[in-house]
Amino acid sequence: MSTPSADLPSSPTEEETSANSRNVGSKTLARGLRALEFVAGSGGGATVQELAAELQVHRTIAYRVLATLEDFKLVFKDPEGRYRAGAGLSALAHQVQRGLRETLEPYLRDLARELQATVALLVAEGDEAVAVAVVEPPYSSYHLAFRTGSRHPLDRGAAGHALRAAMEWSDGEPEIVTKARNEGYASTWGEVEPGAYGVAIPLRRGVGLPAACVNLITNRADVAERAIPVLLAKAEEINASLS
Repeated sequence: MSTPSADLPSSPTEEETSANSRNVGSKTLARGLRALEFVAGSGGGATVQELAAELQVHRTIAYRVLATLEDFKLVFKDPEGRYRAGAGLSALAHQVQRGLRETLEPYLRDLARELQATVALLVAEGDEAVAVAVVEPPYSSYHLAFRTGSRHPLDRGAAGHALRAAMEWSDGEPEIVTKARNEGYASTWGEVEPGAYGVAIPLRRGVGLPAACVNLITNRADVAERAIPVLLAKAEEINASLS
């Protein structure tokens, strides 16, 4: 009776096949998310060749990724042949923000209660910081507040600096942004609201998530100072929940 040669490769197990499939799927998803992020972040749109260089893939693969994103209205091709963020991205961004808000609101409530100050979650949208969740302290007789949906430019305020620190380093960025990235927080006074102190903690950015930060606003210098270690510790918990 002959026996199988020891040199013949064995067939993959069901577990190995499933794992390989997941790895391929994860790689494809990550590539699509990176492509979407690249196109959305390019002010003048992006070409197939530019995306291929960014992803370090062949033009054919870059084109297929863009075609898939175009099918879902996440990007569109303008008359010059450049791809830009599509209308479907707004709906997707809303769902991402909603997921972030629901995940982080318990942490925001804890912070507002402990620090007796208004705490908010802000994300970057283009060149603006947008408040997607705002929690006011439950027992404070006097506090500063602002509305969900409030916007201000990214180049000012603790939240704006923290959001830029949550992004990749860029040549020529302001010193306050570099400092926020190195120290883990940004602190300002009167840059958005006259007489208001702001302390913001940039959050670790996951794949497919916008730059985000937790921001505290108060009219008291002592509250702002006391908030720094509390916010830094809570940011570690938040980052673990998002990873």
